[in-house]
Amino acid sequence: MSAAQRILLVDDDEVFTTVMARGFERRGFRTLSCHNGHAAMAACPDFAPTHILLDLNMPELSGLAALPALLEAAPQARLVVLTGYSSIATAVDAIKAGATQYLCKPATVDEVLRAFDGAAPVQPAVEQPTSLDRLEWEHIQRVLNENEGNVSATARALGMHRRTLQRKLQKRPVRR
Repeated sequence: MSAAQRILLVDDDEVFTTVMARGFERRGFRTLSCHNGHAAMAACPDFAPTHILLDLNMPELSGLAALPALLEAAPQARLVVLTGYSSIATAVDAIKAGATQYLCKPATVDEVLRAFDGAAPVQPAVEQPTSLDRLEWEHIQRVLNENEGNVSATARALGMHRRTLQRKLQKRPVRR
């Protein structure tokens, strides 16, 4: 690794960014951790990252909303989205917005490094069919994205009570 390799870690989970920073530093990266999208956008021009690891689900400003501004501030950077709230809709949006790759948590530092190189994530040998709960989760995420994060409008579009939708959104996504 070149000494000039710098990675900006953007995730609201401070323990996670600390662990990832150690892993990247062992591989020769300079690291900077930001715990929200606004802090990342402010730090990005001065830090000039070569790599950006971005979480999607953060308070105030989502990673998907921060993504274009981060790439504008560091156009040479490769950006990988790493999220525990994955959905097909957000994966498509992230790639369209310029992300190099989209990964689901948990992922190792080595998996993230392969993703920066554009390598496809390692898939299990036997893929299970997608569960109905997972399909529901992905549909909710797609409709939420179409309504620009507006929970009330999404609930109306889905024909469900707003509080029911809020409870579903607070849960971790269902595994396949």
